[in-house]
Amino acid sequence: MSEQVYIGVDLGGTTVKVGICDSKGKLIQTHEGPTESEGGYEQVTDNITTYVKKIVEESTYSWENVHGIGAGIAGFVDKKGLVKRAANLGWENVHVKHILEEKIGKPVIVNNDANVAALGEVWSGAGEGVSDVICYTLGTGVGGGIIIENKIHQGFNGMAGEIGHMSVVPDLEAIQCGCGQKGCLETVSSATGIIRMAKDAVERGERTSLSLLETISAKDVFDAARVNDEVSIRIVKRAAYYLGRSMSMLAFVLNPQRFIVGGGVSKAGDILFDQIRENFEKFTPDAIKEGVDIVPATLGNDAGIVGAAGLNLFKI
Repeated sequence: MSEQVYIGVDLGGTTVKVGICDSKGKLIQTHEGPTESEGGYEQVTDNITTYVKKIVEESTYSWENVHGIGAGIAGFVDKKGLVKRAANLGWENVHVKHILEEKIGKPVIVNNDANVAALGEVWSGAGEGVSDVICYTLGTGVGGGIIIENKIHQGFNGMAGEIGHMSVVPDLEAIQCGCGQKGCLETVSSATGIIRMAKDAVERGERTSLSLLETISAKDVFDAARVNDEVSIRIVKRAAYYLGRSMSMLAFVLNPQRFIVGGGVSKAGDILFDQIRENFEKFTPDAIKEGVDIVPATLGNDAGIVGAAGLNLFKI
């Protein structure tokens, strides 16, 4: 077979997902296995190498068909493929690109997982056909990826797109974020932030159905808001307010055509998206918001694999 294919690696704290994509971003085949981060970067990169070789061996393709391998990693990754810090893996200053290239024997491109997910959505997901996109990933934190003219915007040293650490909450309401700063977007709009606000309300003795739950999830808060729980409605409004406001701030600077929102929190649906759009409209002048839309991601958990494979096809 002469078809060109691309391999994507989505490196998580507990699981490594590997996939083969065709030149149109269609995911053809997948494989996953344990990360085993407790074994250090040597064990993890050995595992990645094993999974990549295994998926090719089990496919109908040969190594000659593979025109590139890409990997997405949660953490700070510079333009040279150096992982400066990956908290969930316990890594600091690990040159993953060089290590994988030596072990696999093929060129490897490495990037931040949120950037990679954004690229996946632009290649064959909710951003297909749109060249200027900003993606939000709402999960434990708030990740971000910026695509300008079909390329990942990395900034001068690869640190662009840290949307979750934009300081948007006023000082009097701000709490400290895990990054060390105060008032970051992810302190109010991530699953962690939403759960924290819910627990605080329960501890203050506010009247809410959430107080009946042994443990509280972000989904619980959205579900309670749908049945008019006042505390939950207030929390959802606050999360959506700062998401919409942050999008407005980014629109002034980057003027994207589309915002794509993914991650577990995005599954809340209209109760979240309607309010994000309302706040974006409120804070953004007509000339800047004209033609801009805010939509949910469509690739789900596959975005990281697809985007990682796409690193080899799109110039970054």
